[in-house]
Amino acid sequence: MTSAISVDGLVRRFDGVTAVDQVNLEVERGEIYGFLGPNGAGKSTTVRILCTLLTPTEGRAVVAGYDVAAEPGAVRLRIGVALQEAALDPKQTGVELLRLQGRLYGLSRAEINRRLGELAGLVDIGAALSRPIGTYSGGMRRRLDLAAALVHGPQVLFLDEPTTGLDPVSRARMWQEVRRLNREQGMTIFLTTQYLEEADELADRVGIIDGGRLVAEGSPEQLKRSIGNDVIVAQVDGHRQAGQAAVRTVPGVRGVEVHGSELWVTTGDGAAAVGPVAAALSRVAPVRNLTLRTTTLDDVFLELTGNHIRAADPESDQRDLGVAS
Repeated sequence: MTSAISVDGLVRRFDGVTAVDQVNLEVERGEIYGFLGPNGAGKSTTVRILCTLLTPTEGRAVVAGYDVAAEPGAVRLRIGVALQEAALDPKQTGVELLRLQGRLYGLSRAEINRRLGELAGLVDIGAALSRPIGTYSGGMRRRLDLAAALVHGPQVLFLDEPTTGLDPVSRARMWQEVRRLNREQGMTIFLTTQYLEEADELADRVGIIDGGRLVAEGSPEQLKRSIGNDVIVAQVDGHRQAGQAAVRTVPGVRGVEVHGSELWVTTGDGAAAVGPVAAALSRVAPVRNLTLRTTTLDDVFLELTGNHIRAADPESDQRDLGVAS
């Protein structure tokens, strides 16, 4: 199967400064690929090259079967792009914007009408299409910008930090739209983000870029499993030595330490091990509480680069399982 995006030895320099340094990656058709990195890592520069807004200094990039440097026009006809800052005319209505976008791509009036009907259902815009864009909320503007990127039915969709600045409700709705596009349309989506939970939630695979180089790539679970263990913290009433011995026999447990009234159980897959650990403990000691601390993408980023990409949300990497005695 031909890849939707193929990048080989990509380099981009600005006045002698290397922003993208020998990046290689492949994105398969129908895949959601998360591109993760902090500001200044080369993330946006890479995306701008793939969208034909910049040319490579060295290397080659092919998107939807066409070379971005040699055939930029063919690439543009086959991609949709929703950038972080949507340039929307507040005096236009949503319908006017989408009709203009359709005409720019050479669609007939009938084709535009058909696409407007499809997009109204695919991207949750609804009756707001007839209102001036200046009346839209931030979340609605993002969804309209997404609809504009989809008018011509692109093969590959580039989303550049699509939920930055949105409230949690709007962010969740945007995630739903991205999943629907991928599931119902089979659309390839290249998603750049600084939100760790966004990449973890949406991406089939993640590429981590730092200092212009791709330093890791794999599914979120593969990346998390590659650098650390999950920890199950069990609060027990007495019998800690017996509990420690019992837990050591549980398949998948890699170690057990006693810390005061707690047992710290390390395992490669906390979600799979927590049930057997609880069962083993309950046979020898009253269990007051179990907490599962899982490896996060921030842990991966810290391990690979020495820096946190963003302050972690404590709710995203620690779950109180509330096992009562």
